Amino acid sequence: MTSLDKPTSDTDSTTRTDQEATDAKAVTEAALFEAFGGVRGMVETVVPGLLFVTIFTINKDLNSSALAALAVSLVLVAVRLIRKDTVKHAFSGVFGVAFGVVFAKMTGNAKDFYLPGMLYTLGLALAYLITTLAGLPLIGLILGPVFKENLSWRTRNPGRRKAYAKASYAWGLILLAKCAILFPLYWWADTTQFGWVLVALKIPPFLLAVYLTWVFLAKAPPPIDVFAEMEAEEQAEKDRKAAEAAAAAAARNQEF
Repeated sequence: MTSLDKPTSDTDSTTRTDQEATDAKAVTEAALFEAFGGVRGMVETVVPGLLFVTIFTINKDLNSSALAALAVSLVLVAVRLIRKDTVKHAFSGVFGVAFGVVFAKMTGNAKDFYLPGMLYTLGLALAYLITTLAGLPLIGLILGPVFKENLSWRTRNPGRRKAYAKASYAWGLILLAKCAILFPLYWWADTTQFGWVLVALKIPPFLLAVYLTWVFLAKAPPPIDVFAEMEAEEQAEKDRKAAEAAAAAAARNQEF
C-alpha cells in the first residue's frame, strides 16, 4: 500500500476541521470580550449602581448616594487612563451615572437615578430589532470592524449575515424582556427594592445575550478579512508598478 492508498487523509482532514472550529470559537470569544469589555467592563457597569443602592439603603440620602456613584465611576476611568487601557466602557459608565445623577437631583426622586439607563436599554432593544428587520443587524455593525470584515458579511458572506441577524434578535428580545420587568417595578416598587432588582438584572441578561451571540457566530462561516484583502491588493499594485518600472528600464537599456 502506497502513501496515497493509506486512509490517513480523512483523519487529517477531520483533525484540521476540528482545529479550525476550535480556532473560530476562540477568535469569536476574544472578539466578543473586546467588543463588550469582558469581565472588567461588566464590573464597571455594575459597581456605580451597586454603590448607589447600598448607600441609599443605609441612609436614604440621595446626595451622598449619587455623589458616591459618580465618584467611583470617575475613579474607574482614572484607573484605565493611568494603565493606558481602552476607556470607552468606563466613559460610557460615567456618562450614564452623570445623567442618572442629574435626573435624580432634578426630580428629587432617587429612583430616577436609574431612569436614563432604563430608557437607553429600551432604545437599544428597539435598535437591535429595527436594524435587523431593515437588513442591517446592529450586532454586525458592532462586531464587523472587530473581526476585520467591516460590512463584507452583508453581500459576500450570507452565513454570517444570518448569524448576525439571529444574534441581534436575541439581544433585542432579551433587552425587551428586561425592560418588561423593570418599568413596572419603577412605578410600583420603592427605591431600595427597585435598585436591588436592577443591580441583580445587570449581568445575567447581558451574559445570556453574549453567549447566544457566541453560539451563532461560532457556527457561522469565518469572517472575510477585508483589511488583509486591501493590503494584498496594495502589495499587488506595488509589485505591478515595480515590474513595469523594471520592464521599462530593461527596454531603455536595450535601446542603448
